[in-house]
Amino acid sequence: MNYYSLNHKAPHTTFKNAVIKGLAPDKGLYFPESITPLPKSFFENIENLSNSEIAYEAIKQFVLPDIPEAILKNIVEETLSFDFPIVPITNNISTLELFHGPTMAFKDVGARFMARCLGYFNKDNDKEVTVLVATSGDTGGAVANGFLGVKGVNVVILYPSGKVSAIQEKQLTTLGQNITALEVDGVFDDCQDMVKKAFLDDDLTSKMQLTSANSINVARWLPQLFYFMFTYKQLHKTYKDIVFSVPSGNFGNICAGMMAQQLGLPVKHFIASNNENNVVTEYLLTKLYKPKASVQTISNAMDVGNPSNFIRIQEIYKNNFEQLKENLSSFSFTDEETKFAMQEIYKISSYVADPHGAVGYLGAKAYLKDNPKAHCVFLETAHPTKFLDVVEEVIYYKEDLPDQIKSVIYKEKASIKINSYLELKQYLLNS
Repeated sequence: MNYYSLNHKAPHTTFKNAVIKGLAPDKGLYFPESITPLPKSFFENIENLSNSEIAYEAIKQFVLPDIPEAILKNIVEETLSFDFPIVPITNNISTLELFHGPTMAFKDVGARFMARCLGYFNKDNDKEVTVLVATSGDTGGAVANGFLGVKGVNVVILYPSGKVSAIQEKQLTTLGQNITALEVDGVFDDCQDMVKKAFLDDDLTSKMQLTSANSINVARWLPQLFYFMFTYKQLHKTYKDIVFSVPSGNFGNICAGMMAQQLGLPVKHFIASNNENNVVTEYLLTKLYKPKASVQTISNAMDVGNPSNFIRIQEIYKNNFEQLKENLSSFSFTDEETKFAMQEIYKISSYVADPHGAVGYLGAKAYLKDNPKAHCVFLETAHPTKFLDVVEEVIYYKEDLPDQIKSVIYKEKASIKINSYLELKQYLLNS
């Protein structure tokens, strides 16, 4: 499989080069040259396959031959070493729990897969690779954990000071070894802009190999299609019309779900559930795509004012607005609505949702008003204890900390504060 840049001004390249480079030379996101649907029999008999078998069959066309079959199977097996349970909330709403990995966030899948791919590509290479990543919350911890100790890979994480939860901050600032956290005086978009600027800076790229572990990297983005297939495996015998409500920030997750649909997954519809960062919600209403400064909310991992992956969604639909709108709805909700949803979910089912999952629940409810026969699955993208201050305030609920959280919560934070791109550049050159 080869990949092309969505800016269409760079040569096509291999999976290996797309992973190592992160962005194309013209600074466009990479996209696969082709998508070959899996046979109908695969989905008709999907319950007879293990999660690892499903994932391997889904991902292999995008990776082979750059990684041999046996090694790819092992990478998939190691990536998926935890469960993906579905919990019923109401008769026509369920939640898919994606927080059973090491950092208790959905990004564990993509981070672990990418780390193992990059580790394989770098195993005989003496040249170090620097993974540069911006995080609005969960990406940083997942990437730090996934890449910890990987040979020849240094990880530099930029995060907005005071705008991630205390536990999220500990997960990305306490590991040491090859992980460095840069605490930025600003918002997530400032962090993301610095990362993009670094990739454009010849002073840096001529001296070091930079790559990204945000969902702009194909090895971080594509594996997220796995758990949409795992959901179908569990539900397709019970429900005919399955709809996914995805809490959406940078739009890599929902875009991966659409890639699963392109592979033949029989999904009826997708819902992009936004907090007050509602660029896509407004786009579907107006046809005008207007990035704007991000707004700080209690669902902080979704505080993105210019979602990078939306261009990939447009590519899937060949920039046909009407076709996109047939398959995608989007709704936006305030913090107050999110808090009310957390209370409602707990009252209905005794289920504790985090603020991001609660936004997904609200999106499901909004869609079901006009589509009552569908069964909506909202993605619970992070464990509620990662947002203890919000959860305990809203539903007055206390829970013992999971082992994954206990392992970092009492460690001492270590970060380097920066205020500008120049300071990031100086750090990278000096390190």
